[in-house]
Amino acid sequence: MIYSKIFRLIKKYDKIVLVRHVGPDPDALASTLGLRDSIRLTFPKKEVYAVGAFASNFKYLGHVDKFDESMYDNALMIVLDNPDIKRIDGVDYTKFEKRIKIDHHPFVEEFCDIEWIDDTASSASQMVLELIFNTRLKLNTKIAEKLFAGIVSDTDRFLYSYTTPKTLKLVSRLIEETNLDFRSVYNNLYLRPIKEIRFQGYIANNLTITPNGFAYIKLNDEILKEYNVDSSTAGNMVNNFNYINEIYAWAMFSLDKANNVIKASIRSRGPVINEIASHFNGGGHALASGARLKDFNEVDKLVLELDEACRVYTSFIKETTEE
Repeated sequence: MIYSKIFRLIKKYDKIVLVRHVGPDPDALASTLGLRDSIRLTFPKKEVYAVGAFASNFKYLGHVDKFDESMYDNALMIVLDNPDIKRIDGVDYTKFEKRIKIDHHPFVEEFCDIEWIDDTASSASQMVLELIFNTRLKLNTKIAEKLFAGIVSDTDRFLYSYTTPKTLKLVSRLIEETNLDFRSVYNNLYLRPIKEIRFQGYIANNLTITPNGFAYIKLNDEILKEYNVDSSTAGNMVNNFNYINEIYAWAMFSLDKANNVIKASIRSRGPVINEIASHFNGGGHALASGARLKDFNEVDKLVLELDEACRVYTSFIKETTEE
């Protein structure tokens, strides 16, 4: 079984480094931090680190560890919530002695010794929880809070279609075994300062909606400064625009001045978007993806491709309905 293969490598190595994708969301952070803490709890003498850029919006999930070159020495790398090499955050994967991948995205490329890929799983956090329940890895309430947050975030409170009976069974067992107060987790995930609510209002009032049902907004540095928000804020709000009757797919484009890129957060209620995102230094799920673009000219090209996907999708829906 894949669980025992992974556990044997974890047990073997005294130094373990957990990594995830650039521009982390709650699931990327929760899965790496949750697994780190579970390994530490199970094997207190091991050196276990979760590395990558700090995400201030999600500091309630816990701290990341500062990376240094000595972490490569005789170490096991576990990469979570990331299907491809180019999006690994902050490390050179080739310098680790052994590598494990735990990921719920569609397969992109093989670069680890053990690759556990389950694109039917709701989240990487669900897969970590599954690993814990099927091995001797330990669990406590703090770890449970992280993994619950990752699952809830990636399923948007269990609304998405990849919330399966397996997801709900694992979460039910998690709550039962740890007495998790999930209300406090929801508070951390969904409480917002008033400036973000006003910013959300700005986005709603300024969305461009094409005749094909694609909606988007471009957010430059001036707009972000006016509302006193950072480039990640719009991306974190992308799920707030689900279930709008006139929209089939939508995207938020925000300038990340510090890294000199434009972040794209893309969602869909039908058109497949991850293949399109892969053309623009991105990827993800069929209906939930992201990309990192060089400039707003590249944004315009992505907008055209996503709009065309909506046109094809709506044409198919119309033909099916007429039949």
